Amino acid sequence: QVQLVDTGGGLVQAGDSLRLSCAASRRSIGNRAMAWFRQAPGKEREFVAAINWSGGDTFYASSVKGRFTISRDNAKNTVYLQMNSLKPEDTAIYYCAAGGSGLVFTTTQRVGSWGQGTQVTVSS
Repeated sequence: QVQLVDTGGGLVQAGDSLRLSCAASRRSIGNRAMAWFRQAPGKEREFVAAINWSGGDTFYASSVKGRFTISRDNAKNTVYLQMNSLKPEDTAIYYCAAGGSGLVFTTTQRVGSWGQGTQVTVSS
């Protein structure tokens, strides 16, 4: 099973940027769609962004569209989430997820493997 390690979180101010990374090991993610989810305290885990196996197709939650960009480098077995114009409501633990196929997915039911999560805190 693929192992995912999420890094790049931190404490920033509103309007700042962060880039999250998700490094995969044990197996290649080159033929799998990848996604980012987040979970704020007291809330359910929610979809943020997804990318298909080649990087040619992406999909975003309406709350982050235009501010966040998901990308991947299959040669490095790594997926990224560039987050710009961060808002306090973006505060959450962010989780990388690997899908079971190469197609974009948006639900937790389609997740095959999870990263351990990385905390993003945005102060106002």
